Amino acid sequence: MRVLGIESSCDETAVAVYDDSRGLLSHRLHSQVTMHQAYGGVVPELASRDHVRRLLPLVREALAEAGSDESSIDGLAYTAGPGLIGALLVGEGFATALAVSWGKPALGIHHLEGHLLAPLLEPNPPAFPFLALLVSGGHTQLVDVAGLGQYRILGETLDDAAGEAFDKTAKLLGLPYPGGAALASLAQGGRSGVFNFPRPMLDRPGLDFSFSGLKTAALVALRGRDLSAVRADVARGFEEAVVETLAEKCRRALRHTGHQRLVIAGGVGANRRLRERLAEIVRDMNAQLYFPRTEFCTDNGAMIALAGCLRFAAGKLHGLGMSARANWELGAIGV
Repeated sequence: MRVLGIESSCDETAVAVYDDSRGLLSHRLHSQVTMHQAYGGVVPELASRDHVRRLLPLVREALAEAGSDESSIDGLAYTAGPGLIGALLVGEGFATALAVSWGKPALGIHHLEGHLLAPLLEPNPPAFPFLALLVSGGHTQLVDVAGLGQYRILGETLDDAAGEAFDKTAKLLGLPYPGGAALASLAQGGRSGVFNFPRPMLDRPGLDFSFSGLKTAALVALRGRDLSAVRADVARGFEEAVVETLAEKCRRALRHTGHQRLVIAGGVGANRRLRERLAEIVRDMNAQLYFPRTEFCTDNGAMIALAGCLRFAAGKLHGLGMSARANWELGAIGV
């Protein structure tokens, strides 16, 4: 089984070819970050138009790198949601058109399922079942993963996602968009303990998250201060608060489920301090930590191609009707 995967849910256009016997054969990605920086965030209409321009050249490049053509592709997988509806429709329309012209099946993939399965791209993939921390700019969830399509949400954010809180706080600190990675870099030069921000919802039971208050705490800490003198310390305190909150909830979830495998997925999963803290926790609990390589933490086509390959192999097919949706609950996708 060889699958061409297409990702276009937001501001990355990505294409990959995955083979179930040879693994990942190619992946190509174009980021729109530079285009959106002038606006301080993603402009949906601009994102959609850029996907239109980029998809065909990226597909040609990915096929060439994989040594493939339409005759060797067995199916096409594309991100059907959640995401920006215009961007999703571009990817779906393109994939469906290729499927019709090539006489191949096409399958819509849940974007978050792609992230959950991304560690399976690595040489030492986790076996089912496992606990997953899905943490990105749009989502923060703890998921009990029993198998392909068997996902139970244990906890999720009640307001801002962790990555969104990173980006908004970075903006308060005068960092360029997207600010999450820049804040983490700035925090490396900050002093621990100068600013002790709250650890949201750790003083109550449960596995849900809340990060909107941390932005407010950072704003209050900056009032009346010279930004250039304190912003590295604020960044350090903010990052430590987010990391400790995520880590403690993972500890609770591991105890709750009894799982011995923890997967971290999503863009914030690339954060070095978070990986180090979670490594300490799993070591103390005699568990194992898994995560994809950094380039597959953020949106990419490889995770969509892999998820498509697994679902095709499991006999999943659907017609060529449009199925893109901006909102799509992970627990509702089924096996």
